[in-house]
Amino acid sequence: MSKSTSVNARRLTAAALSVGALTAVLTAPASAAEHRPHRPAVQITDVQYNAPGPDTRDNRSVNGEWVRITNTTRHAVNLRGWTLRNEAGQRYRFNNVRLAGRSSIHVHTGIGRDTRTRVFQDRRNHIWDNRSDTATLRNDRGRVVDTESWGRGRFDRDDRRDDRRDDRRDDRRDDRRDDRRDRDDRRDNRGRR
Repeated sequence: MSKSTSVNARRLTAAALSVGALTAVLTAPASAAEHRPHRPAVQITDVQYNAPGPDTRDNRSVNGEWVRITNTTRHAVNLRGWTLRNEAGQRYRFNNVRLAGRSSIHVHTGIGRDTRTRVFQDRRNHIWDNRSDTATLRNDRGRVVDTESWGRGRFDRDDRRDDRRDDRRDDRRDDRRDDRRDRDDRRDNRGRR
């Protein structure tokens, strides 16, 4: 091989390696970003679904239930027409509420006077189920912005079922740690016990 052919071959090899390295660098952040869960700009950051103390149904107890909604951006967001809803379908519609950038507002269940940091649904009863419920925040177009669930069947923000769901096991095997079933589980030929 001549000296010029050798130099050209090395240059082509170096160029190919550079292109390959550049491609790897440019695609790595994009693929990593695709796997990160999307976090909305306005989100439910906390829910106090079980009011402190006994549930006496007085206004103080009912206002012990609240949902905190946070604007994570630097820009203000107008929540007019947005809704907050539980699984039973009880819904609160925001009036002209301006949520400043990097700030939060508490949505209380009971009766009260709205301020910049607290709004009230003006209800006389608790609405959040202490055992299991989901708070759903929708924008003024009806699109789901964020959800927060708790209790049985709870899903985390990444839509994977939470491990803290009901710990009881409903298998019919006995404590012998084999495949034999209890006498109650045996069925006759006609499918009856």
